[in-house]
Amino acid sequence: MEILWVLIALLMLSFVLLPVLRRRRGLIERVTPDHPDAADPATYGFVREEELDVRLPGPDQDLVDVLDLVQRTQDYRAAGQLLAGTESEGELRWQRVQAFAGAAALELRQRPGSVSEMPGGQWLRVWRAEQPKDAGGAAVHAEFLVQQAWRTSTPGTDEFRIIMEEARDTCGQAALLAPGDPIPYIVELSVARGLAYPQPEFEKLWLKILDRAPAHMGAHLAALHYWCEKWHGSRELAYNFAESAAARAPEGSLLAALPLFAVFEHLPEVNLVSGFYRSEVVTKAMHGALHAVHAARPDDPMLAHVRHLLLFFLVRAERWAEAMDQLIHVDGHVGALPWTLSTDPAADFAVYRALAVAGYEANGGSPATLLS
Repeated sequence: MEILWVLIALLMLSFVLLPVLRRRRGLIERVTPDHPDAADPATYGFVREEELDVRLPGPDQDLVDVLDLVQRTQDYRAAGQLLAGTESEGELRWQRVQAFAGAAALELRQRPGSVSEMPGGQWLRVWRAEQPKDAGGAAVHAEFLVQQAWRTSTPGTDEFRIIMEEARDTCGQAALLAPGDPIPYIVELSVARGLAYPQPEFEKLWLKILDRAPAHMGAHLAALHYWCEKWHGSRELAYNFAESAAARAPEGSLLAALPLFAVFEHLPEVNLVSGFYRSEVVTKAMHGALHAVHAARPDDPMLAHVRHLLLFFLVRAERWAEAMDQLIHVDGHVGALPWTLSTDPAADFAVYRALAVAGYEANGGSPATLLS
């Protein structure tokens, strides 16, 4: 009889949880403000959904200030100055190149232009025209073309190939302008994926990056995509690439978190079994990422990327206190995986945040215990 009551209870629980846990690629259905799992973010000092910054994974006030200035004035010079003053081998320059390219692409999508109106992102065209030997401008232009190809056309079509080939040429120009800069080659990793470089050609490109920035986390994330099952590799190749990088990672490097990204890239399309997120493979990858986060420099530009993905997995694994620990570090910015895969990154982030808070409080947590 006790077993019967347990089965009935589980059945009733499934009716409650399935609407919340139903997802695609691991994203949970949106929790509305009047949902019982919803929590007032202000209680924990969290930013309201409508105020979440979807542009960046974490704070970079210099970049935000320059982006605002460039988009307001349509004058590229502040962007050029910021990139010129950013270390070429580091993660920060790569993120800033992506941000400028993304801003120009977004402007163009919002204002494609007409006979009477200039197209959006005109400042990037002027930058390239007036400063053709500026390595920063060339790198941003190459990344802009890559983003345009992925966002506006379909892989395998002539349009996609034409844009990607232009991006490859621009990567070559940027590399000639700054021979020691890994950024043009990192941009080309996306070109290699889109144009299906043969593995020997891809590995030759990868060696150029390792020569310039062997522990570059952003480069490893870009390369991981190529080795994934859905592109030009397999689950085994992707896991091997990630685990090898993690094994040789220097102390304090976030490369130890790379296997978690490999797991994410190979999540099943639909998975409602919570035990999957407590499996040995996922748990080992999470522990590696948690170790990497604890050992990393607090100002590492890639730290927020790892924390965002950890938040996703920790919520799925119902490790509420650890999920809340990630939240207090990243809340306010949502420009990172997995949220950027959604058409509404802020909404998806808010869902996971609400579930983390609900789970934390259901197990005795409160604002007082979180901040103590």
